[in-house]
Amino acid sequence: KYFSMGRMHSKGKGIARRCLPFRTRPPSWVQISVNDLVDQIVKLAKKGVTPSQIGVILRDNHGIPQVKGVTGSKILRILKKHGLAPQIPEDLFQLIKKAVNIRKHLEKNRPDRDAKFRLILTEARLHRLARYYRKVKKLPPTWRYVSKKADTLLS
Repeated sequence: KYFSMGRMHSKGKGIARRCLPFRTRPPSWVQISVNDLVDQIVKLAKKGVTPSQIGVILRDNHGIPQVKGVTGSKILRILKKHGLAPQIPEDLFQLIKKAVNIRKHLEKNRPDRDAKFRLILTEARLHRLARYYRKVKKLPPTWRYVSKKADTLLS
C-alpha cells in the first residue's frame, strides 16, 4: 500500500514514477573512467551549470545514464566534496526565480489577477520549502525569503 499525498495547489494525487533499474555497476556502453567523469562534472560546475543541468548534459552529450552508477555518488555530493555546491538548494532557487519573474510581470501588468494568485501560491510553496530546508539545516536558521531582496539572491 502506498500513501499518496495530494499536491499542494492542484487536484492531482499522482503516484506514477519512474523506477530505476537496480545495478551495482555501470552499463556496458559507458566507457568513461570515474576520475574523468568527476573532472567533467567539476568543469561544468565551474562554468556555472546547475547540478540537474549537469546530469542532462552528461546524459544527452556523453551517454551517461546515471552518474551514481559510474562514480558511486551523486552529482551534488561530488560538488560538495569539491566545494562547488550551490549556496541555496536548486529547487528553492528555481522557485525564487519564478516568483521574481511573476513580480516583474505584475509591475508591467497590474490588473492581471491570475498572475497575482499564482504569485501567492508560488510564495507559499517557497516559504514551505524554506522552512523544510531550515529544519534539516541546509539553510541557516535566520534565512528568510524577502520579496524585495529576492533579486540579490539570484545574482
